[in-house]
Amino acid sequence: MARSDDGLPDIAEILGGVFAKVSEAERPLLLAAAERLAGERYRRWAEQHDDPEVCAGLRACAEREDAIASRVEALHPDAERIQQAIFERLPELPELNESIFAGRPLQEQFTIQARGERAGASTWEAFAKAASDERTRVVYEGNVPLEIESATFLESLVED
Repeated sequence: MARSDDGLPDIAEILGGVFAKVSEAERPLLLAAAERLAGERYRRWAEQHDDPEVCAGLRACAEREDAIASRVEALHPDAERIQQAIFERLPELPELNESIFAGRPLQEQFTIQARGERAGASTWEAFAKAASDERTRVVYEGNVPLEIESATFLESLVED
């Protein structure tokens, strides 16, 4: 697994490796599916955390992940079929998603996810620049601040 200088998984590099396995047209829907997986992770963290404010923040992150996914999926009438086909071709994706975080202290998981949110923001920016129509560009650009908001929240939880 690709690692950052601090030994944590390099989300951007991992995502790039997965993107290489799907067509350019499928990449936004693959990322939307990854947003849904992240939303599930945020909800699990919220269920396990003792601080009500942190729980509320984690649930807000989950809602942003779902919103991003829904916005992107709405651009594609056949989104569910395409995502299902991606997961059939790449059945290792859910396990890869979980293995990035497995067995790590919560602070490290938050750091990894924050980096993933920043990588997601950059990816949506790149998708927006390459978008062939205005509606798609606007949706992708609209995802960027949602990713950044979640990254900023997580970073606030791990600051020394």
